[in-house]
Amino acid sequence: MEDIEDFKKSIGKKSRLLGIDPGKKRVGIAISDENKLVSTPLKTILKKNNTNVINDILEIIKENNIKGIVVGNPINMDGSKGPSSQSAKDFAKNLSNNISIPIVMWDERLSSQGAFNLSSNLDINTSKKVKKLDQNAASFILQGAIDYIIR
Repeated sequence: MEDIEDFKKSIGKKSRLLGIDPGKKRVGIAISDENKLVSTPLKTILKKNNTNVINDILEIIKENNIKGIVVGNPINMDGSKGPSSQSAKDFAKNLSNNISIPIVMWDERLSSQGAFNLSSNLDINTSKKVKKLDQNAASFILQGAIDYIIR
């Protein structure tokens, strides 16, 4: 795994990125355009085991010519790292053992809340919000990272 500055150098100017919100049961996936301006929710992968998640991600990478991965890191509001952060770090490490493109962890504080609030502003019913929460959170995470990268 890389820090954000090394990640920025290694992905190149024109490249699509994948955003991941890793969870215990579901993994949210988002994708950026090649100019890294906009993040779009893509899908939610139901986690049966690590293999099915890795295989789905590998397929998405191949189909979309992905050059880098941003994994959400749920740091506590006070900046400390709890069990969720360790779990996300383990997920990213497992990913890096199976995938050869650059991977970076991105502070995702408030991403799920932000995604939920964003969909609230769009007047979407609660069951649809919850169904798409993981991929929307992944998009929120990826958008934060690409906003930082292109500045």
